[in-house]
Amino acid sequence: MKRLILLAFISCLALAQTQEASAQVFSTKLKITVLDDLGNVVKDARVTLYASEADYNKEVNPVQPYKLTDSKGRVTFKNLDTKSYYVIVRKGDMDNSEGGEIISELSKGKVNKANVVISDGV
Repeated sequence: MKRLILLAFISCLALAQTQEASAQVFSTKLKITVLDDLGNVVKDARVTLYASEADYNKEVNPVQPYKLTDSKGRVTFKNLDTKSYYVIVRKGDMDNSEGGEIISELSKGKVNKANVVISDGV
């Protein structure tokens, strides 16, 4: 009987450690794909995330350092909180000031995805 109780206790500990490790492995991420107004991916666009509208408007206190999009127009921000974020994307004369400035609340422990369209505003 003691062995059975000990085995059950050890199993519960192992399960708890596995769930904690799983939560650490699956951090909340945001993968942003940047497109131009024709739908083409934009390489080397500068993407900056902000946690509040006030920071976004003043362009201060980014959540993480800015990232440049890769050859497929993508960037990934890791270890984020489950909340909405404001985003500024720029490349040359193009930006996302015509809309798409806020990303909906992220789902915890998942790779959240968003497309941001940038244009020259003309």
